[in-house]
Amino acid sequence: MRVGVLQFFSWSRRIPLTAVYERAFARIEIMDQTGYDCVWLAEHHFNTYSVCPSINVMAAHVAARTRQLRIGMAVSLAAFYHPLRLAEEIAMIDVLSGGRVNWGAGRGFDRTEFEAFAVPVEESSDRFRECVEIVLAAWRSERLTYDGRFWRYDGIEVLPKPLQAPHPPVWLAATSPDSIRKAAEKGYDILQDPHATHADIGRKRAHYYEVLRAHGFATEGRVIPTARLLAVGATDHEADEIARAGASWTVMSYANPTKRSGPPPPHWVPGADPVERYMNEVVIRGTSDRVLDKIVELRETIGLDYLMCAPLSHQSFMLFTEKVLPKLL
Repeated sequence: MRVGVLQFFSWSRRIPLTAVYERAFARIEIMDQTGYDCVWLAEHHFNTYSVCPSINVMAAHVAARTRQLRIGMAVSLAAFYHPLRLAEEIAMIDVLSGGRVNWGAGRGFDRTEFEAFAVPVEESSDRFRECVEIVLAAWRSERLTYDGRFWRYDGIEVLPKPLQAPHPPVWLAATSPDSIRKAAEKGYDILQDPHATHADIGRKRAHYYEVLRAHGFATEGRVIPTARLLAVGATDHEADEIARAGASWTVMSYANPTKRSGPPPPHWVPGADPVERYMNEVVIRGTSDRVLDKIVELRETIGLDYLMCAPLSHQSFMLFTEKVLPKLL
């Protein structure tokens, strides 16, 4: 199993933001030395859930501090970017890092982001997909000619080209059945989110493979990085406390239907306790032995082949790194 870390930069305002960054960089240096495949950087705007508005800037800094760790975008919110600038910047990071970029792209869902960046929600899905098409065409073509709904180019030379040929590995964030279908119809690889239940992840995975096969694409050899929240403690009780605090923070600051553009997410059930849902069906929690057993179970039951873990505390990260990771590699 390959293991990466979905790195958030959550800020509670009780400490300086610089301390959040320095702690994250210390973890990333540990990742670089202990067998993790990739650190996946999460882009968010106008929210303390993760203060990382430019994953390209962050990725360049991470590249300078590491030697072996791959550097992933999870994800570039492509609907908010000019595609040529995005193509240039990611290619430059790939060159400067020695070919260590993994590119993930997504649409986004936060109402505040769409309003602040003046992107109509009803256009966002098409903008996201057209942006991805242009970035890939810019990397693959000596000169780019493109005629789309939002952007048109004639013979533009986009430089630099990525160091990885023909370009870095690419994944699309796909959470809803519709987004999974659209990605699979074009043969894209996908990333799976940290908020769906384990059972939902399995169902979505099966749906993705079904659509791939229906459109003539192979399913063998595909790697699906799957984000899972992680709480590891010296005791089960300690892990439960970490999980509950992390779930409460997630519900309050991020996974909340009041922050979404459009309808509530499918898993938001009126009257149900969303924190308990995270505790019982989403977070991998417990002692290191229990966490290892759960990951092995998910590998067997839903085909988990790439764990993109999101530790809910520094202790969770350290215990996982020392006691669980060596048994997964």
